[in-house]
Amino acid sequence: MSVLDPAALEDLHQVESELDGRWSEARIDPSLDRVRALLDLLGDPQRAYPVIQVAGTNGKSSVTRMVDALLTGLGVRTGRFTSPHLQLVTERIGLDGVPVDPARYVEVYRDVEPYLAMVDDRATTDGEGVRLSKFEVLTAMAFAAFADAPVDVAVVETGMGGGWDATSVADARIAVITPIGLDHQEFLGPDLVSIAREKAGIIKPGSIALLAEQDPEAARVLLERAAETESTVARQGLEFGVLDRDVAVGGQVLRLQGLGGVYDEVFLPLHGAHQAANAALALAAVEAFLGAGADKQLDVEAIRAAFAAVTVPGRLERVRSAPTVFVDAAHNPHGAQALAAALQDEFGFRRLIGVLGVLEDKDATGILTALEPVLDEVVVTTNSSPRAMSPDRLTELAADTFGDDRVHPAPRLDDAIELAVQLAEQSDDPSEPLSGAGVVATGSVVTAGEVRALFGKEPA
Repeated sequence: MSVLDPAALEDLHQVESELDGRWSEARIDPSLDRVRALLDLLGDPQRAYPVIQVAGTNGKSSVTRMVDALLTGLGVRTGRFTSPHLQLVTERIGLDGVPVDPARYVEVYRDVEPYLAMVDDRATTDGEGVRLSKFEVLTAMAFAAFADAPVDVAVVETGMGGGWDATSVADARIAVITPIGLDHQEFLGPDLVSIAREKAGIIKPGSIALLAEQDPEAARVLLERAAETESTVARQGLEFGVLDRDVAVGGQVLRLQGLGGVYDEVFLPLHGAHQAANAALALAAVEAFLGAGADKQLDVEAIRAAFAAVTVPGRLERVRSAPTVFVDAAHNPHGAQALAAALQDEFGFRRLIGVLGVLEDKDATGILTALEPVLDEVVVTTNSSPRAMSPDRLTELAADTFGDDRVHPAPRLDDAIELAVQLAEQSDDPSEPLSGAGVVATGSVVTAGEVRALFGKEPA
């Protein structure tokens, strides 16, 4: 069945309407009690297979997709859970690297549905508790779908936190932590140490923890947690990492130090030093899961083929040429800094225009500050999220960073893209090629997903 089958989409939209009546993923009640109760009623499907769990601030989805691709390429049957989605909610639950189709998504929800009221009633008996959130239901759906498949391993991305994230009902054998920065401070804590402490909660007793390079404060918290849980630790930059990277057409060629030796001539069809680092982290996670080490290396040719097939939609993804239009889901200053570095290091645009749509609760000024050095001008817009920052407010913030002359408001996203393309094509020399001009649409996962849809990209 096509993912865009009208009847299946109608059923899917009905399910989404029901789920949207619950707490959104922007509201958190830090407890695992509700999701544990639901999974207990479902027979604890999360215990039917080993789990690789991925937490952190940036790079979680990229690493999760890379781990999934590597395991699939090595013949392992995988379940993949990511969040949020770019275009269609079915992207969140994948089997063997492919999102479930809408009909299967609806079927899984209807299987779980009879138990939701039971947990809701129990949780709200005293009149003060809260019902299952949308994310908790989605997490249970994913675990149930994986058990039913069945899969050999589930690769699970946390939604926001770590120890109290709904995905942490599973005791992950492998805990992967990407770089930690400041984001979601209203829920995770006011500073890096608080946030790192929450993320460190995915490191369970006796697990193997794969740690990206971190700020020293965050690294100390993670290592303390690993010591407390008697977990094995491998650190990027010490036990594994990127030995070399060369920019190539359509991506980069890497030489990676893995736990089991060196993997050279690895083509990664993604841009940026941050994606090279994500690749090293994903490789180490797969090696740890499969037992690779000093005396055992994974099949290098299989690793090369798997990396070459990696797709990470919405991460410096080209959706048009001449002028080039990229979409990127950077939604905090750390992500915007990585985006800016990739644009500066790997592309030589004559003129680069930004299209920016940000959510109200994000650090828009930090994002603008990170992008200002690489953008000639910026078109400020909004997206369909009810949490979207208004174009007027974002215009004010952008003018403070870019100056009035470099900021252009456009209340509609499609108009913003059209205006950005026009600005990119402007030149005093009509003989200059359009290939020297570029547009990058960013600031939010929602913005990236809606721009993908505008350019006819299928959910992936």
